Amino acid sequence: MTEKPEIVTETRGSALWIVISREQRRNAMNKAVLAGIEAAVRDAQQRPEIRAIVLTGAGRKAFCAGADLSGGTGTFILGLDEPMTDFGKLARLVRDACIPLIARINGDCIAGGMGLMSLCDLAVVADHARFGLPEAKVGVFPMQVLVYLRNMIGSRHINELCLTAELIDARRAAEIGIANYVVPYEDLDARVDALVRRLGEMSPVAIRRGKYAIAAMEAMAFPEALAFAEQLIAVTSMTSDATEGLAAFNEKRPPRWKKD
Repeated sequence: MTEKPEIVTETRGSALWIVISREQRRNAMNKAVLAGIEAAVRDAQQRPEIRAIVLTGAGRKAFCAGADLSGGTGTFILGLDEPMTDFGKLARLVRDACIPLIARINGDCIAGGMGLMSLCDLAVVADHARFGLPEAKVGVFPMQVLVYLRNMIGSRHINELCLTAELIDARRAAEIGIANYVVPYEDLDARVDALVRRLGEMSPVAIRRGKYAIAAMEAMAFPEALAFAEQLIAVTSMTSDATEGLAAFNEKRPPRWKKD
């Protein structure tokens, strides 16, 4: 196990776990947290054996309570001295990452925590967790979170979360599209591990190209997205993984993906 400032990383099988280790501050974000997550994601991308990244918080009370405002300011999030905020830098990195990210929501997911959650491809949620965007209560608005959350849930749900600042429970989060699974806390790791195993069975090449395509198509109109997809499927069908996958299907055996 390798400890970093306020972040703990651990390799569990084919997954790299990234844990925000600030339980006493409800795993609130600061510069060290964002830098630690960024460094861990960069490291994972250099390790072919890593097939998934699990992002979570320490304990069971909070996944992440948003920005740490204990110093009376959130300027590390605003990033007035730089054209990109620390959160924005992390978001750009994660968007281009070729490894699936799983948010293990072990407790409350509030404000900037919703931003971290929305960067992930999948979310497994403990049934006691709550979600919310209470920024308007302190005179700001969840501007950065909107960039990512708007592609995940409908505008009416976003409006309600942002304008009322009310918290919703895990079941409601699943209903509006935030969660893939809601399970008792005691079953959280088992559900995450099952997803990691499933991802590990998939073609690494297909996952890499698929994640690239998902990100790229977000900014395309229908005609461009369709033409882009037509080009990608032709290229993907000629990869070594596609050849192996078809052979394995016809021979009724598990595929043996190339380790690269």
